[in-house]
Amino acid sequence: MGQYGLPTRILASRFGSAWTYAGAIHDIGQLTADALLEEYRFRSIGKSTDIYGIVAGSVAHSVSPSMHNAAFRETRTDAVYVPFPATSADDFVTFGRAIGVKGASVTIPHKVSLFDRVDEIDAVARRIGAINTIHVEKGRWIGANTDAEGFLQPIRGRAALNGLRASVLGAGGAARAVGVALASVGCAVQVHARNRAQAGQVALVASGETGAWPPEPGSWDLLVNTTPIGMYPRVDETPIPRTQLTGRYVYDLVYNPPVTRLLREAAEAGCQTIGGLEMLVAQAREQFLWWTGTKPPTGVMREAALKRLAEFARDEDYVV
Repeated sequence: MGQYGLPTRILASRFGSAWTYAGAIHDIGQLTADALLEEYRFRSIGKSTDIYGIVAGSVAHSVSPSMHNAAFRETRTDAVYVPFPATSADDFVTFGRAIGVKGASVTIPHKVSLFDRVDEIDAVARRIGAINTIHVEKGRWIGANTDAEGFLQPIRGRAALNGLRASVLGAGGAARAVGVALASVGCAVQVHARNRAQAGQVALVASGETGAWPPEPGSWDLLVNTTPIGMYPRVDETPIPRTQLTGRYVYDLVYNPPVTRLLREAAEAGCQTIGGLEMLVAQAREQFLWWTGTKPPTGVMREAALKRLAEFARDEDYVV
């Protein structure tokens, strides 16, 4: 029942079930019949269908299933991407191995905990100390991190990064990826978090320094928010007061809503802004390429994400 029953409802045929169900009671995690039949292509799922998904503490308001399933459909790939809400890393590993997943996206709060549960880690993820992608090859679970490359793609060409003073807000898995990415292109990185000890750990990974919380005005050229502050439904919150937005660029990894309060106030203060949807799509394209060996057609994932976000905006209680 609820969100934890989503995988078995979508993958009923894989379990030999003669039926499944759909409904419109969003607040208990029901899938609508349209979502089951169109987004997840329920009637096309068979024994040979490859299974991918997103591992998260909560799958509410994730647009990843929409993006990846749209790409699978466009490339005629016999695969489905489903939500995998998990209470712990071990919870997902047990289920994932039993069902035979081919790969998964990993997000809050499992990016670090699943790092220790896979069989192999690539060099980038090892330096970051967190994974956001799992690919299963010949039964071995391989962990990687596409966040670093996904983060850099939208900002390349917009800013001369070498020598830029970059302030990173947050000290989680995303902050680690962003810090490593910025350091790799020559930025001077400072990490800011309410927990200074955790900020110091991320700074060490990124060869940077620990800064005050919040960053002092005039101390940064590029500000990157890796925290969930400002994410739906707490859209009125912001990590930095408008009066302290004194730099040149503000990059918010939050993608729901597409324009956060932080980005709106940064634009009003004269900063150039980048929203989290651009990174989300870029890192998802990297995941899709690794899993399938095929580049998704340009625009397919972004259009699917925007469509889903528009649905969220129309219905505040929409769950999946």
